[in-house]
Amino acid sequence: MSVCNFSIPFSGEAETILAKAKDAIETQNGIFTGNDSSGNFEITVLANTIKGSFNITDQVLNLMITNKPFFVPCSTIESFLRSKIS
Repeated sequence: MSVCNFSIPFSGEAETILAKAKDAIETQNGIFTGNDSSGNFEITVLANTIKGSFNITDQVLNLMITNKPFFVPCSTIESFLRSKIS
């Protein structure tokens, strides 16, 4: 069962938003794998791991956080990603 789910609508090519997402994760020494339709990511924040997956449906990036520290709210993760890829 997912801990958090959120969707980020976008315009343009899926490759562009995924490149931004990959850069946001990898800049923080995280791992981002997948293709233009789905994949997984993992990032360590304050010695705690956040793991999740993504998929693209039409012009929407769907993110599913499957593991996160209890003290990091879903809204914080969503805000961080939105700020990096919007």
